[in-house]
Amino acid sequence: MLASTSSRRPVGVFRARSISLGAASRFARAVDLLVVAVLLLGAASHAVAQEVDPGRFEVRSAETTLENGVYYLNAWLELRLPPEAREALHSGVPLTIRLDVELEQSRRWWFNAGVAELTWRYELDYHALTERYVVTNLNTRDRRSFSTLFAALNELGRIQRLALIDAVLLEPGRRYDVRLRVVLDMERLPGPLSLVAFWRRDFSIASEWYQWRLDES
Repeated sequence: MLASTSSRRPVGVFRARSISLGAASRFARAVDLLVVAVLLLGAASHAVAQEVDPGRFEVRSAETTLENGVYYLNAWLELRLPPEAREALHSGVPLTIRLDVELEQSRRWWFNAGVAELTWRYELDYHALTERYVVTNLNTRDRRSFSTLFAALNELGRIQRLALIDAVLLEPGRRYDVRLRVVLDMERLPGPLSLVAFWRRDFSIASEWYQWRLDES
């Protein structure tokens, strides 16, 4: 009887260990699957967020510098096109991006006096045959070509040494403020598309006005 009892103990221990190892293996597998699911969910959420990007125009920074009697404008713009604008661009419709600048004389006890209003226009076009994005300065007719939309918009967002106004046209000792914004110019779209842009709010995009004091140095 004693010999029979002692011979069954190893079998019980072996079964307990087998059950314990099996449970641990299943638990580890469940943890691995959970980690993979979380990673896939995060990647899917990121992809969806990128897909539904509504676009954004923003003036991140701007300044004026005085060189040889002329004020020049430098600015950094963030330009992300709405989905409808990207679709129109890739369908062969050129887009016009407009830069509006206002120069005002600051008055303490009355409304600011407008001194100058300036506009620069840039055309963004996609050539399907060459798969190139072409940026044209409509004021100077200068053209540049880019391999990606990101590169083209990044170039458009770097405003360097745009002549603003001659210093002799300003009154010495007066304070002047500069305002800047960037707009997707719907007025220059082809007729049918301009009507669509009017009724579809997500096709229209413009930055807020960015204001700073004219640097006199």
